[in-house]
Amino acid sequence: MTKPAILLLSFLFTALAVAHDEHPGKAITINGTVVDTGCYVSHDGKGEEHAKCAAACAKNGVPLAILDDHGTLYMPIAVEHKDQNAKLTPFIEKRVKVTGTVLQKGGLKGIAIKTVEPVQ
Repeated sequence: MTKPAILLLSFLFTALAVAHDEHPGKAITINGTVVDTGCYVSHDGKGEEHAKCAAACAKNGVPLAILDDHGTLYMPIAVEHKDQNAKLTPFIEKRVKVTGTVLQKGGLKGIAIKTVEPVQ
């Protein structure tokens, strides 16, 4: 393969990678609490006393989500085909600051997570 062809392929792969990181929607930063959706939605299970149960639920595949300070539940959207629970598990039933892109469809409010950090 010639050097110009290698450079062109390199450029194209870089452009595709950058384009894949861009998501339709609006950039957002939210503060909230990481909850397990099963217990939160079915019987309002949340809070520090619920942390062990939430961890067990997450370990068994129940999706985690971020409950913001206004009562809106944001479901993590796996646009990169990566395990979103892995990003949130260290913060179960703790307050977090999450940045990402908000995506909405059919009544679901989701977030493609970019960063997660604890909030005091």
